Amino acid sequence: MRDALSIDEILTRRVEKVLPAKEGLLQLMSKRKIRLYQGFDPTGSRLHLGHSIGLRKLMEFANLGHEVIFLFGTGTVLVGDPSLRDSARKPITQAEIEKNIKDWKRQAAPLVDFEKVSIKENGDWLIPLTLKEIIGIASNISSLQLFKREMFQRRLQRGDTVWYHETMYPLLQGYDSVVMDVDLEIGGTDQEFNMLIGRDLQRKMNSKEKYILTTPMIMGTDGKQMSKSSGNCVWLDDSPQDMFGKIMSMPDSQTVPYLTLVTSLPLSRVKEIEDLVQLKEMHPMEAKRLCAWEVVKDFHGRKAADKAGEEFRETFSEGKLPLDIPATVVKTKKLSPVDLLCEAKLASSKSNARRLIEQGGVRIDGVVLQDGKTPVLIRKGMIIQVGKRKYAKIA
Repeated sequence: MRDALSIDEILTRRVEKVLPAKEGLLQLMSKRKIRLYQGFDPTGSRLHLGHSIGLRKLMEFANLGHEVIFLFGTGTVLVGDPSLRDSARKPITQAEIEKNIKDWKRQAAPLVDFEKVSIKENGDWLIPLTLKEIIGIASNISSLQLFKREMFQRRLQRGDTVWYHETMYPLLQGYDSVVMDVDLEIGGTDQEFNMLIGRDLQRKMNSKEKYILTTPMIMGTDGKQMSKSSGNCVWLDDSPQDMFGKIMSMPDSQTVPYLTLVTSLPLSRVKEIEDLVQLKEMHPMEAKRLCAWEVVKDFHGRKAADKAGEEFRETFSEGKLPLDIPATVVKTKKLSPVDLLCEAKLASSKSNARRLIEQGGVRIDGVVLQDGKTPVLIRKGMIIQVGKRKYAKIA
């Protein structure tokens, strides 16, 4: 861990907005230690680099001695956050929730010192709420305010359904601020609406000011916003080789945002790299290679980062195949391309396999697969490649 940052840098780096005003939060933090939190709904078992921005931000506050709460949304997850979604989330089981929390802690461990933060679950206070208490909370927020949400309006304009339980989500998330009596909530830009509802509730129910800090979103491997549902993620539990390769596949335009948001390099060094690239004294590929090394180092260590960098150079810069291509046993003589990718564990689903084929991202023995319907004749030693990093060999 680096030495604790200054208050001003904490409120600048990895920050999109501070509401209602950065100056007010700066003044409060200069007077006393504050209590803050970020909520994480355990809707999936994996964290991606986008999540790491909030994790780093939480630890910056913790390293300055502020009271940081790492909140698992074991209550809100039962409703499902509608943010940036055009349809309702599927219900989740208690077993899935418990497994996801366990996996999240393991993946966050390289960034989070759990001895410096508190861990809470909002199911502890949301699930026991009585009808009278829910009505009391809801009486502080107008229904019009909730239905102003952009994704709700988008669905209604299409003639789709907005389910009543989804309108409750911002209310329940907002109530977390009241129960924990926080000074600050951190979240991605997609959480701004929910966090503002919490600000209103904190003011009305606790007569207390609550600040909001939003963190930027990052782009995924396809140049679109990184999200679990898009399949374009750099996962925190990716192997060093996959993590390195995925970052190297990013557009050059994402190097500086990645260096700023998902590495621990000082901002002065990031600015130096940016200037060197602009002056053409450093090749954009070299800057991106440095970015990939920094990310892998933070999650897997220096030796793993060095090895991943060397393997990337040998494999992709010199055109060599990896030495440790996973072997796949296929018992049939022919398979559809979609089934072959799933069988070789190179696609997470059939729809994902179809998309990869349509995008021209699949090669068999070095030849781009252009037909996603004609069965593939299986032979021993066949090399299947997806993108620039994933391989399988028929055993």
